[in-house]
Amino acid sequence: MDRILGTLIYARRNLPSGEGGRVLMLHRNKEPNRGLWVAPGGKVEIHESPVECAIRELREETGLIVRRMTLRGVVSEVSPRQDYQWLLFIYVTDDFEGKLSTCDEGHLAWVDVNAVPLLPIPQADAIFFPHVISEDEPLYQARYTYDADLRLVHAEEFVFEGAGGVA
Repeated sequence: MDRILGTLIYARRNLPSGEGGRVLMLHRNKEPNRGLWVAPGGKVEIHESPVECAIRELREETGLIVRRMTLRGVVSEVSPRQDYQWLLFIYVTDDFEGKLSTCDEGHLAWVDVNAVPLLPIPQADAIFFPHVISEDEPLYQARYTYDADLRLVHAEEFVFEGAGGVA
């Protein structure tokens, strides 16, 4: 089984009042996740790092150019299927420039951060989104296990305190 490396990148912008904010989401019109809302992202190409992939994917899918971003999550998704073995690097940026463009993958929309969990999103995203979007939590790490029909059957989160071990 080959592991597929992938990235997600949540572009976030705060409202002028400083309260709440919006995050850029993609309503996919293609598989995988057709009909669901996801963050822009994609597969890491052989010659690039996860950071380079996240920067490239955000630019290709949205037209936005990252100036600075933060790694907020590392998630493994495993299943009995040979074609579904993912290691995802999840980033958040609020420092970007450019004009939003159209996307071949689906429809882009700025969504209120609090409304994201209410959207039709992938099962794992519903679990990790609140952790990765929060600035008050440590790096989110987890392993999600799916059955052969890609239904989530188990989520194991790993919590580390400081530089120490598993809490």
